[in-house]
Amino acid sequence: MLTNCVYEVSFFLKNWSDVCMFSQLTKANFHLKMFGFFKVPFIWLASPKIIDLTSQRVEIKIPLKRRNKNHLNSMYFGVLAVGADLAGGYMAMNKAEHCGKKVSLAFKGVEGKFLKRPESDVHFICEDGSCIDKMLEETFETGQRVNRDVKITAICPSLHDQEPMAEFSLTLSLKSMERHDQTR
Repeated sequence: MLTNCVYEVSFFLKNWSDVCMFSQLTKANFHLKMFGFFKVPFIWLASPKIIDLTSQRVEIKIPLKRRNKNHLNSMYFGVLAVGADLAGGYMAMNKAEHCGKKVSLAFKGVEGKFLKRPESDVHFICEDGSCIDKMLEETFETGQRVNRDVKITAICPSLHDQEPMAEFSLTLSLKSMERHDQTR
């Protein structure tokens, strides 16, 4: 019964963008909410919102709420990790979807530097669109897994303007799920 419901919602989500006349950002936020709700509930609980999405940059905001706080009234480490994951991962997922090809996406490494306590809403920014484009090209061409580091910066614009609160380096791993000619 639940699988039928998930299938119907999945079918709706795939065809929704063809029918509706909403902006790219509205569609992206809807997709993110549904992905979080049905696939990774912790993402949904963090209440992320995509603020900016271009071919080279993504900015995702996670509000500082009671369920996202630690005992110091700043954003909990786990939520910071979710934000960094989303900033790097959503851009790669979105670019692969626009290519019309399936990709296996994972993170193989995480390095984080925590510079200040994020005591308000946090914006996670990834500006590695060209790096992700090259990774997708390579994996579609070779069929091999491609690993590269992407940089994510976390800021609290309402308190500290563009000053970084944290910096993350995530090893993004992409592999084409398309069949490749074995004689190459």
